Amino acid sequence: VQLVESGGGLVQPGGSLRLSCAASGSIFSISDMDWYRQAPGKQRELVTDIARGGITTYTDSVKGRFTISRDNAKNTVYLQMNSLKPEDTAVYYCKAMIRINAYTSYRDFWGQGTQVTVSS
Repeated sequence: VQLVESGGGLVQPGGSLRLSCAASGSIFSISDMDWYRQAPGKQRELVTDIARGGITTYTDSVKGRFTISRDNAKNTVYLQMNSLKPEDTAVYYCKAMIRINAYTSYRDFWGQGTQVTVSS
């Protein structure tokens, strides 16, 4: 199983970016899909989560600015980030809970990360 993120880059404060994360490989089922971020010198933090049925949660600092969504047919999760601030600068990672067949439990798989830099 592989998770591949795309869409990071450099953006000015107040700008927008859309991240994507596609899961591929031996996938039987995907449960929750998450976006985490890690800023320099800080611990990795959970930014947002989306359940398979579409229920979402957000950390307070991004509520009203970020939107998570998913396409179950494409095994892909998205993160639309608006009104970006310098403090959003971090490496963003996607994580998915995946069953590789009907006989195994869900386990976490991580993407490689994509850099988001918010600066003028």
